[in-house]
Amino acid sequence: MIAVAPLRPEDRETWETLFTGYNAFYDRSWPAERYEQAWQAFTRAETMHALGGRLDGRLAGIAHFLVHPSTTSSDLCYLQDLFTDPDVRGRGVGRSLIEAVSAWAGEQGCARLYWHTQRHNDTARRLYDQLGEHRDLIVYTRPV
Repeated sequence: MIAVAPLRPEDRETWETLFTGYNAFYDRSWPAERYEQAWQAFTRAETMHALGGRLDGRLAGIAHFLVHPSTTSSDLCYLQDLFTDPDVRGRGVGRSLIEAVSAWAGEQGCARLYWHTQRHNDTARRLYDQLGEHRDLIVYTRPV
C-alpha cells in the first residue's frame, strides 16, 4: 500500500538518501549544509513543500514543490524534484506523489501543475506521458 503525506522529523535521514540519489541522477552534488537548508525549508512549509511516498510503511519516494505567480493565469505549482527509490520503481510511488501534489495544488487554487525532465529519461517519461501533457517546450538556463 502507498501512503503520501508530509515528511516527518524521523524521515530526515531517508529523505537525504533519496535526495542525494535525485541529485546524483542529474550529475549534481551538494554540500551537507544545503541539505540542511532544504530540510528546514520543507519543515517550515512556507514557500517550499515536500511530500513523502511510503510503500508498506517505508519512505520510498519524495516530491518537492512550490507555488509561484503567473502573468497569464492563476498561480502555478512547480514540481521541482521527484524521486523514488530505484528498488521500488514501477510500483506506483511516483504516480501517487504526482497525484498528491496535483490535489494539493488544486486545493491552493493553482491553475496547473507542471514539471521538467530530461529528454532521455525514458522510464519517468512513460509515467509522465500518462499523467500530463508534453508541450514540447525547450528550457534554457543561465547561471547568474
